[in-house]
Amino acid sequence: MSDSKHIVCPHCDAVNRVPAAKLDANPTCGKCKQPLFTAHPAELNQANFMRHIGNSDIPVLVDFWAPWCGPCKMMAPAYAQAAAQLEPQMRVVKLDTEQAQQLTAQFNIRSIPTLALFKGGREVARQAGAMDARGIVDWARAQA
Repeated sequence: MSDSKHIVCPHCDAVNRVPAAKLDANPTCGKCKQPLFTAHPAELNQANFMRHIGNSDIPVLVDFWAPWCGPCKMMAPAYAQAAAQLEPQMRVVKLDTEQAQQLTAQFNIRSIPTLALFKGGREVARQAGAMDARGIVDWARAQA
């Protein structure tokens, strides 16, 4: 087992190698120099989604959502609170299903909001429906 982790930058999508012991030390991107973890969900899109899912050595929690979705809007503040608790042991991201319809179909997203947890590029767990911050954190940690 390697003592470093590949972490994809939420700002420039560069893949960084970070010593596992330094994940909690506010690491920055070697390319753009911005923080690798912001304690907020990173907004992904059709173009960079697979790079983040496939190149991250930490679990990636995805919120599949849409701007018109009432439960999605209600869950957004709780999801942001959960991000602050889950990072840096987990990357927390959002994917707008309206802007990424091909990925929405590829992952067979039938209702939103849907949370999906990816490890090693593969989906390992899924939960549909809005949750509070505690529920999100507990569910994500239990699946990881």
